[in-house]
Amino acid sequence: QAQLVESGGGLVQRGGSLKLTCTASGFAFDRFAMSWFRQVPGKSRELVATMDSTGRSTNYLNAVKGRFTISRRNAENVVYLQMSSLDFEDTATYYCNAARPENGDWTNYWGSGTQVTVSA
Repeated sequence: QAQLVESGGGLVQRGGSLKLTCTASGFAFDRFAMSWFRQVPGKSRELVATMDSTGRSTNYLNAVKGRFTISRRNAENVVYLQMSSLDFEDTATYYCNAARPENGDWTNYWGSGTQVTVSA
């Protein structure tokens, strides 16, 4: 059974840093693109950062470019999101996602999320 578990969220002061970790199990991690999404109440979930299965290609939301870095360790089935220079607008629930095209469709797995709150 596929499972994604996020950790590392919490309360941080504006300008501070946090590192989120997503630990995967139950599926072929090294065959999936891994992404971090975030969502605030009343808004749709938005893609923050994504990395392909090999780790060679990344893409970021414009608002986090230069501040957030996604990385992965396929041997350990983990993906990270290093966040720095955090601002109030970064406050959200952050979700880990694994995605892979299969048989003309997409297979997606989601974690349950970890809360990040940026304070003054």
